[in-house]
Amino acid sequence: MILILTEKVNGELEMLKRHLLILKQVVENEPIGILKLAEETKIPSHKVRYSLRVLEQEGLIKASAPGAVTTDVTRSFLKDLDGMIESLAKSAEDLKNIKIAR
Repeated sequence: MILILTEKVNGELEMLKRHLLILKQVVENEPIGILKLAEETKIPSHKVRYSLRVLEQEGLIKASAPGAVTTDVTRSFLKDLDGMIESLAKSAEDLKNIKIAR
């Protein structure tokens, strides 16, 4: 049974995963357009468009005539990414330590 308590977090993690998959494709194949991103990732183009918008708002990519490209911010973000993911994983692991009598 999935409760609203966990459903929201799960949805956010899925969205983060999608954003990172899109960013990975931009880093590896820049410049790259929406249709190619959708084809490569098997993510619907409307979701690709949303992820691109989020990544652009974060300063990680920018639009160009031939497609999305990385920015100066991208490299430092990628350098810190493993640490950020480790922190999320530790937070999830800490949830296991909350023992509630059943």
